[in-house]
Amino acid sequence: MDRGQDGISHSEGQGFALLLAVHYDDPATFASVWKWTRSHLQTRPDKLLSWSWSAAGGLRDSNNATDGDLLVAWALGRAGKRWKNPRYLEEAQLIAREVREKLLRNNSRGPLLLPGMDGFENSGRLVLNLSYWVFPALQELERLDPAPEWQSLRTTGIALIRESRFGRWGLTSDWIDLAETPLPAADFPDRFGYDAIRIPLYLMWAGLDTPELLEPYRNYWSYFKGAGFMPSWTDLSDDSIDSYDASPGIHAIAKLTLAAPNFSRVALPALNPDSGYYSSALLLLCKAMLAERSR
Repeated sequence: MDRGQDGISHSEGQGFALLLAVHYDDPATFASVWKWTRSHLQTRPDKLLSWSWSAAGGLRDSNNATDGDLLVAWALGRAGKRWKNPRYLEEAQLIAREVREKLLRNNSRGPLLLPGMDGFENSGRLVLNLSYWVFPALQELERLDPAPEWQSLRTTGIALIRESRFGRWGLTSDWIDLAETPLPAADFPDRFGYDAIRIPLYLMWAGLDTPELLEPYRNYWSYFKGAGFMPSWTDLSDDSIDSYDASPGIHAIAKLTLAAPNFSRVALPALNPDSGYYSSALLLLCKAMLAERSR
């Protein structure tokens, strides 16, 4: 439940919960979360997930959110492998295939990933969210659903991250418009913020944390090192920053990004549930990534 958004549940959050249940070897919680997700969100004619549900009104939006689909499929694949459950593997493959067949659009760069089935294609312009390229999930799904599109999709995502550098620090905007070249999306705030902060986390989790790819994020976060303050977002049109300190989850991503690939001395704080759903999820994902990269 995302109490910061009136207690809704969404496919992204269910994906996070499923991933964490696998990471902490908790098959009972995994089964419970997946049963709820399947019955409340996997209600479309296809195998994609409706993205938003609330206790007050039930299903709020039947459109999918592609990052949620990828996270859930990735978690199912991991669960199937860890607990030798062929049903989970089959369900992961079905979602992965739907993403590959329905949500990719060909471009001169290669395949592009639509954020959802509806609302992101308009007169030759695509609206994209580069944090929806969940790189470790794309690696896993290629093994579950062998097809050349997965590798091509990763290549396209990396190229777009390199191209989509805006503002003083050369950061990726949360949403981009893509026609010939990427630009910050006209219908969204021109920010590096709550979406795009996940990009370096997913790069690190997939082992794609090259100095060149992480440089803009390092330049940005290191600028505030020693200040006792780090903003949640920056406006890429005028380089202004949020007046509030970032949440513990964002601080965790910044700390890992500045340390990569030398994670051995990174210490992350304990979870404080009072920091809210999204911050807690980001912090726990950082802990999972750190544990896997430190093995």
